[in-house]
Amino acid sequence: MPSDSMYLVRRFEPADAPSMLAAVKASTPELAYWMPWCKEDYAIEDANSWIQFTEEAWNRRSEFPLGVFDASTGAVVGGTGVNQINKVYRTGNIGYWVSTPHTGKGVARFAARRAAQLGFGELGLTRLEIVTLTHNLSSQRVAESLGAVRECQARSRLYFHGKPHDAIVFSLIPQDTAEWGREQ
Repeated sequence: MPSDSMYLVRRFEPADAPSMLAAVKASTPELAYWMPWCKEDYAIEDANSWIQFTEEAWNRRSEFPLGVFDASTGAVVGGTGVNQINKVYRTGNIGYWVSTPHTGKGVARFAARRAAQLGFGELGLTRLEIVTLTHNLSSQRVAESLGAVRECQARSRLYFHGKPHDAIVFSLIPQDTAEWGREQ
């Protein structure tokens, strides 16, 4: 698994916009299918808008987007974060994406772990979900590699490409992460 010496997970900064654009452009053919914000004409304005949104979301404490960066170059290689937070029930959702040149290297797992640590640590959440489309086997493998429990196939759980789709719901609770520190 990647380590902090290879990748780091942190909040986006305005200076990350060109690198965000490059990561998206390097991944558009693969990423556009899964991520509605990814499009052929993704431009620097889109990257700047995203980074501004992330700053505002953190300030509102409504969601907590994070970038995933190559530790040696500082280049954006993906994203993760905690969103869909229910403060009453202390729950949230983890999402992740990795640019095409960095897929298959454990980056999504590394990033999702950092997001979970944020959720359970700083945010004080007691349950995190990872919700994947039934045919998104890569995301399901990431969830499983984290030790997330596959709970169900939920009917019409995600809206995708203009219509409702079933999804697989995984969950993590703080106890599920107890072994993480000893594996690295």
